[in-house]
Amino acid sequence: MLKKLLDKKKQEGFTIVEVMIVLAIAGLIILVVFLAVPALQRNSRNTQRNNDASLIGAAVNECLNNRNGNPASCNTNALIVGPYLDTSKLRQLSTVTLGSGTGGINAASVVFGQKCSSDGSTASSTGASARAAVTLYSVETSSGSATRCLDI
Repeated sequence: MLKKLLDKKKQEGFTIVEVMIVLAIAGLIILVVFLAVPALQRNSRNTQRNNDASLIGAAVNECLNNRNGNPASCNTNALIVGPYLDTSKLRQLSTVTLGSGTGGINAASVVFGQKCSSDGSTASSTGASARAAVTLYSVETSSGSATRCLDI
């Protein structure tokens, strides 16, 4: 009879403590994933913006080379975007304008006669040649957005 009682106590299964430990570990894993995914997506969009800014810079540079380095002859959107910039390749920077300012997170500005600062966040005309140009655009940060500058 004692053996029957002992056999009943040896039922198979998990204790509530074991189940709670597994649920806590699973919860931590899910929390880490939910915290990491937005940062990965933001970095991916910023990489695409950097690539788009390089494409814009290449188009402006090509325009300058084809027009004897005269910035005034490339100082319209139609001359840059039309023949030199394939806008279907742009993924994040969908608007390209001439002049200062970025105009939003999905826009880029091309400014002639300036060069980027050493930290790459602003442009100035100090020490820049007339042929110099920069692309200004915004990237996402964890607390909003920041301006980036790319020398052309």
